[in-house]
Amino acid sequence: MAAIDDVIQRGRWQDWAELRRAALSDLALLDKVERVCRPYTSDPYAQRHHFWMRYAEKHRTPA
Repeated sequence: MAAIDDVIQRGRWQDWAELRRAALSDLALLDKVERVCRPYTSDPYAQRHHFWMRYAEKHRTPA
């Protein structure tokens, strides 16, 4: 979880691309991304976390 948060906060484009590939190959990782991002949803300046939260929501398979 800390590694995901670190990639979201400090990662560069290539780091984000790797996180995206990993999340698409293992959809359970999207749950972890959401859990990392959820505490930041009330912070309007946490743009990166907002982006990844929406990304995880959008790419989750319908239940």
